[in-house]
Order: sequence, then C-alpha cells, then structure tokens
Amino acid sequence: MTRQDSERRKAEGPRGRHLFGSRIARLIFASNLAGLAILIIGAMVLNEMRASFVVAKKQDLVAQAQVFSNLLAEGATFGQPSPVMDENLARATLADLSLPVSVRGKVYTDGGELVGDSYFLSDRVIVSSLPPIQEPSQLSRWSRSLSEWAVSTFGALVPNRGGDAVRTQTFEQEFNVAIGGGEAASQRFNDRGQRIISVSVPVQHVSAVVGVLTLESNDIDEIIRAERAALIPFIGVAVLVAMITSGLLTIGIARPLRRLSRAADEVRTGSTQQLDLPNITRRRDEIGALANSMQSMTEALFERITSNERFAADVAHELKNPLTSIRSAVETAERVQDNPEAMQKLHKVIAQDVGRLDRLITDISNASRLEAEITRVPTETLNIARFVEDIVSTYEHLAVRDDRAKVVYDDATMGAGLRVRGREGPLGQVIRNLIDNALSFSPEAGTVRVRIEQGRIGPQTTARIMIEDEGPGLPEDKLEKIFDRFYTDRPKGSAFGKNSGLGLSIVRQIATTHMGRVWAENRDGGGACFIVELPAN
Repeated sequence: MTRQDSERRKAEGPRGRHLFGSRIARLIFASNLAGLAILIIGAMVLNEMRASFVVAKKQDLVAQAQVFSNLLAEGATFGQPSPVMDENLARATLADLSLPVSVRGKVYTDGGELVGDSYFLSDRVIVSSLPPIQEPSQLSRWSRSLSEWAVSTFGALVPNRGGDAVRTQTFEQEFNVAIGGGEAASQRFNDRGQRIISVSVPVQHVSAVVGVLTLESNDIDEIIRAERAALIPFIGVAVLVAMITSGLLTIGIARPLRRLSRAADEVRTGSTQQLDLPNITRRRDEIGALANSMQSMTEALFERITSNERFAADVAHELKNPLTSIRSAVETAERVQDNPEAMQKLHKVIAQDVGRLDRLITDISNASRLEAEITRVPTETLNIARFVEDIVSTYEHLAVRDDRAKVVYDDATMGAGLRVRGREGPLGQVIRNLIDNALSFSPEAGTVRVRIEQGRIGPQTTARIMIEDEGPGLPEDKLEKIFDRFYTDRPKGSAFGKNSGLGLSIVRQIATTHMGRVWAENRDGGGACFIVELPAN
C-alpha cells in the first residue's frame, strides 16, 4: 500500500463513523427517498385527479344548465310561429335561480347579445362573521409553495389527461355549438386569470333556439389545491417511514460491513490474527455468510502462512543434514589423503550426499510449485480407469530391464466408465508417486498391484484407486505420520538418501485439492495398501 493510500484511508476513517459517512448509507437513503419523491411529485401534479374533477364538474354543470334552460324556456319565451325570448323575464328568471357563489350564469340572445349575468343580477348579501386575522401557518405556506412548484416544474413532463376530458376552446366556438342546438363544454381562463369550466346549452321554445344559457365554474384550482394540501400530512408520514427504514437498513447493512472492513484492516496490520465478530457471523443472511467466509479465509491464510513457515524450517533442516555430512567428509579427506581406501569411501559419501541434495532441491521445488500449478491448470473430465491403465502401462518394461517388481493393473469397475473431474498432470503424479513408493518397498520379482473399483460415500459415487505392494508393511502408529513432509523412516537395508520424504505429502495435497482423500492400510497377507478415493460420476 502506498503512502497516498494510507493517508487516504486515514482521512476516510473518521467519515465512516457518522451515519452519512458511509457510501452504502447514502445510497440507501438516496434510493428510498428518490422513489418516494417521484410519488410525491406525482401526487402534487395530480393530472388524474384534475381530470376526474373536471369531468365531474362538467357533468354537474350540464345537469344544472339543462334544468335552468328548461326554466327559461317555460318562463321567458313565447310566440308562435316566430318565438322570441323576453329579456326582462329572462333576467328575472336568472336572478331567481340562486346559483352557488362559484357558479356564474349568463343568458345570451340568439344573436350573441348578453341579456343577463348572475354576478350582476343577484342581490344576495352573504353575512357571516369574519375569522380572526392571522398569518397562514408555515405548513400551509410550504404545502402551497410545494404544490405550485411541482405543477410548474413537472406539469409539462406528465401527459395532461385533464385537458382531454374537456376541450379548450373560445367562447365563440362554444356559443356556435349551442346556438346550433347542441351542448358545448370547454375550459379556459377568464379575465381574472382563473381556470373555468364553461357549459353552454340552447334555450328553446318548442324546437326553435331563441337564446343560449352559459354556466361557468371557477373553483377547480381551489379544490385541487386543497386536495394537495390534504396530502401533506401523509407525505410527511411517508418521508418519516422512509427515513426510519433507511436508518434500519443502514444499521443492518452499512454498519456491519464497516465493522468487517475495520476487522480486516486489523488483520492486515497484524493487530490480530483472526476476525472476531460473533454478532455478525451468527446472522442468517448474506452479510453473515460474508463474515463467515472472511473468517474462514483468514484462518486458512494464517494456516497456510504457518504451514509455509514450518515448510521453510523443515527445508532448512533437511538441507543442513547432507551439507553437514559433506563438510565433515571434506574435512576428513584433508587428513587421510595418504589413505586411498578411506578417500574412496569419503568420495562415495560426498557423491551420495550431493545426489540427496539434488533430489531434495528438485522435490522441494516441485512441492512449492504444486499449489500454483493446480490452481492455474483448468480441470477436465477424465475416464479414470483408462487414465490409470495408461500410467501403469509405462511400468511394464521395468521388471524386464531392471529385474524389479512388476506392476499389474486390475479394473474392478466392470466397465462402469467412472469419470473424474480433475487435472491430468497432478493426478498422474499421485499415481506415479504411489507406484514408485510401492516399488521401493517391494522385493525383487515381487508384484505391485494397481486396482480400481467403484465406491460410494452417501449419495456420492467415488472412484477408489488402490496400490498394493508385497513389502514389510507399515507400523500401525505411522499410518498417518507417513504423509507428513520429509518423513523418511524406512526399514533397515533400504538405500539411504534416495527419498526426500515429500512424495506422500504431495499425494495427499493433490488428493485434497480434488475433493478426495488418501490413506494407508496394512494388508492381511503382508505389505501395504494405499487408497486414493475421488468423487466420480
């Protein structure tokens, strides 16, 4: 880690202590409030609600206009065969209609001349006590401002279905429809800048149109504004709930992740050797699974570090033994230079130790590269019976050439065609190491048997490979220890220095990485048997 990264971490450390210092916390709040804001803005714009109000108001005005038109036709029209409308009777009838304050009625002649206007004809005086003078509340001002801002900002982005409910047209167009005997409705703005819904119907005597009655309502905006204001308490509750749920999500997600990050930093800096977060690892969710995985990963890393340290110590010890022997032989040779027989023995010891060193270095190099090669080489599906048979066939010439024990193969799977998912190189090394180990213990003209059969562990089918020799067998207390690194305890008479003690350790390591296992047993008739069991299908 660079110095800049360290300084950046230190600078970011205090920010993570408060609520909005976490990017996940900010994301949670932003995502929750964004969706809520869209709903709030939609409620403030209220195009659907406006459409429903406009349609309802139109229908109400049409019903009233039809009733009032019939009253005018009965009380203010006369004449046959040329009917006319009495303007005085029409104004009197209009004045007697007692229209609501928000509704304005107008009567026109068939020529378009205004006969009467309810705003000027009504002599009603509404008497009521005035409310006390007071400033509007902060909530009222805020709700009104929010409503107006939402309409002005987002109204153009939302389809105006309210405009489709009642057409926008001029009064002249509306009047022409009514004078022709039809009903016309429109919405427009009056001279005061108010949105009005206007309905015009013909005033008829028998079937002749003698005038037009127009009813106008200007309370649509006030109703919608009141509905928006009524939504403010619910919006406040929704915002509060969103804040609470965001806080709970932050406590349940962002804070545990921050604790995991701090614990990982403590492991990285060496303050501790393992993650200790019992409250998080006991959680039954993805964060708990992540904590358990990190804890297992940390334990595996420290176990691997410890194993590498032991491996380095074992390597140093194993290399030191032949080097010490070589140094002792060289020092002795300087003192016995006049004794050819002793010099020959010393040269033989040095040659053996050099060979042992070469073998140790080669095996140590292979063992150290093994894990990297296993993770780098992709797996493939192998016909395990045919694979083992091909390896055994390479040993057929040894008994003839070197007068050594022969290797025979036995397929006891009865043609099951077991297939193993693995890597050809490492699995081949497992079989060869076990065969070589069995040959080293077998007497001359002996037999090493390689047998493969089908096994089962619960519902899992396995391929079981057994390598048997006719040697002295294994001590019962060494059946597990022989798989330790650099274990070289061999029977008397065995050639010294021909084994590094890493072969069986490598075998177990490869079997484990292939989700298998390996163990050793003693045969009833004498000799040892090594069993490798791998999952198969």
